[in-house]
Amino acid sequence: MLLNFSDWIFIIAFFLISLTIGIVVTKRAGSSSVEFFASGKNMPWWLLGVSMVATTFSTDTPNLVTDIVRTHGVSGNWYWWAFLITGMVTVFIYAKLWKRSNVLTDVEFYELRYSGKTATFLRGFRALYLGILFNVVVMGTVSLAAIKIGSVLMGISPVTTIVVAGAIVVVYSMLGGLRGVLLTDFFQFFMAMFGAIAVAVVAVNLPEVGGLGRLLSSETVRAKISLLPAFTDINLLMAVFIIPLVVQWWAAWYPGAEPGGGGYIAQRMFAAKDEKNSIGATFLFNISHYALRPWPWIIVALASLVVFPDLTSLKTVFPQVPLDKLGHDLAYPAMISFLPHGLLGLVMAALIAAYMSTISTHLNWGSSYIVNDFYKRFVRQDAPEKELVLVGRISTLCLMIISGLFALLLQNALQGFKIMLQIGAGTGLLFLLRWFWWRINAISEITAMTVSFMVALYFEFVHTTLGFSALEDWQKFSIGVGITTFCWMTVTFLTKPADQETLLRFIRLIKPGGPGWRRLLEEAKKEGQDISGLIKDKWDVPGNLITVLLGCLAVYSTLFSVGCWIYSSYTFAAITTITAVVSSAGLIMRWGKATIS
Repeated sequence: MLLNFSDWIFIIAFFLISLTIGIVVTKRAGSSSVEFFASGKNMPWWLLGVSMVATTFSTDTPNLVTDIVRTHGVSGNWYWWAFLITGMVTVFIYAKLWKRSNVLTDVEFYELRYSGKTATFLRGFRALYLGILFNVVVMGTVSLAAIKIGSVLMGISPVTTIVVAGAIVVVYSMLGGLRGVLLTDFFQFFMAMFGAIAVAVVAVNLPEVGGLGRLLSSETVRAKISLLPAFTDINLLMAVFIIPLVVQWWAAWYPGAEPGGGGYIAQRMFAAKDEKNSIGATFLFNISHYALRPWPWIIVALASLVVFPDLTSLKTVFPQVPLDKLGHDLAYPAMISFLPHGLLGLVMAALIAAYMSTISTHLNWGSSYIVNDFYKRFVRQDAPEKELVLVGRISTLCLMIISGLFALLLQNALQGFKIMLQIGAGTGLLFLLRWFWWRINAISEITAMTVSFMVALYFEFVHTTLGFSALEDWQKFSIGVGITTFCWMTVTFLTKPADQETLLRFIRLIKPGGPGWRRLLEEAKKEGQDISGLIKDKWDVPGNLITVLLGCLAVYSTLFSVGCWIYSSYTFAAITTITAVVSSAGLIMRWGKATIS
């Protein structure tokens, strides 16, 4: 065990603070399901935005980035950097639409937008599909990172790590509901950021590394630092750059980066005071997630290439790590082991904070589906609020147990990331269009969800067993997008849309605008329906797309300028910094128009 008394002081203090917050808000959180799952829907943008960032700053995130950098170089981060486009589209187009829906979960949206038994079935099935299946995969990946940290820094077994960490986080999550999650997220985020920066500083100054200049001049590291992939390596170029930027951002459903928003991001939108706070929260999240956080992790990953150049060197130093858990993502917790006592405890507390923030959010989010969209909708529609909260707490415990068992089966963080991408391949375009095109119906979504899942299973378990040669991940993803999109589009035209009454009610509530509703409104008018106020004089989406472009340019140029300054590439650093300033100024000028209802 590498931790000593001074380290444990920080960890114990963190646990006490987190549990205290949970206990303080327990009574209020337990008063109703709206309080437990949406904090009364009166939260400010800054608290919600920081909570979103804290949730995505999980223990597996630095491990994932380390895995990517060691295997594909810094440019490999385009795997997830491309999702910034998704995020900005959510900020300036979909955030206010979600807030207007006034639902408790994004799954409840289905019976608002669609009609009939298929809408009811979709709501219930999607609640279990996302709340249990997808949620378990995400939490399993996060818990896998905790397993590797426990193995490297404490020398404890995977089972022990899951039991201890799971017990702590599940008690905290069951106490405070979303309000407790938001409040603890606020200080957990700053702890986690401090820890990430501290690890980067120590890693760069290790004797083996010899400072930033020597690190960047290392032959091994120089081959990994480019911000863009080599255009001569077609497979790598397609996998980490072209497919993510051209297809992935709009075509894939991925937790935290859903096209059009959804999941725990939508949950934070629902908890906002109003539309402006919803927009502000999602904007703060995207700036922090993509522009502020990556570089400390990247620096540690590059330093790890000098200290632990391959998996064999990692296994030699940490023989207690099981072979099925040995991967490049292990390098991040391995670098943490060089921290001096005291600072090691503080960083461990920061990593535990990151773990608890992510797991507690997913537990609350998943149980909100189980309670609001399954139990209350299908089991006991007249259940009192205290009973709903109790069911939420029980489902929280069950989700933690299932995800812990799944974590024991995973090997590395990148594996879980790719599994989720493939399962969601091809569903994204539907999530973008369903707000603006009357023709999409519940059967469209059922088709997309089913086909994407079946395609993922085929590539994971069947394709090579039939004698076909193995495909690259980007090829599987592209094929999955094509098949899924074709199937749900075909089904959309072959089946009936939701009934007219439901669609008109949706338009009155959401006010989406756009040409996609024109035919429906014209038919309703011919039938004598009152459509006054449903036709907007000007559709705001085209103008907001300019704001989306400015937002992407501002964040990407900020991200690149930080990297160029670190690399001492002063010409490119100056260019990207100026670009960041100019695009940010343009964004500020357009902010008012983009946030007007």
